[in-house]
Amino acid sequence: MKKFITLLSATVIMSAFVSCNGKKDSQEAIVAPQGMHVLDLTKYGKSFVIFVPDTVASKLEVTQQTYGALDIKVGKNFAISINEQAADIELRKKDIKEDEINKFKSFIVEEPNAIFWESEITQPEYHFLMNQKIGNTEYSIEDIRNTESEPFGKDAMQKMFDSAKNIKEVKKETNA
Repeated sequence: MKKFITLLSATVIMSAFVSCNGKKDSQEAIVAPQGMHVLDLTKYGKSFVIFVPDTVASKLEVTQQTYGALDIKVGKNFAISINEQAADIELRKKDIKEDEINKFKSFIVEEPNAIFWESEITQPEYHFLMNQKIGNTEYSIEDIRNTESEPFGKDAMQKMFDSAKNIKEVKKETNA
């Protein structure tokens, strides 16, 4: 019986080595943070996944806009737009600071590829813009503003910002 178990174990180990041989760039399992869900965007022509709030309690909507953007909304506290080109962050910062109606308060995050700011019309509101290079493609990701509802709070915006910052590329497995 001992010989049989040893032989079986050796066979299993060898077959594992053989089945894995020749594969490169294997994808690690992508695990969403607590309360989030992995949304695979490969079926929309994007080579990445993004984390969105758990979609059990809130409705998920993914819309491909005619102008090329991919809008992702989950419930009333998550709405981002992904564009297939980098945004001019310096120009946007200038526009934000010079806005006469939506008065700039401060940058919460100010990095070369990302800004997250507070502004105010009648009450504080928060927005973000981020550039991400995924594979060979440049993307800009920003919150979607809805003039028909209350602006997103700081916590909701932070969740969207973190989601955009933690996009994970989906690597295609290649065989040798």
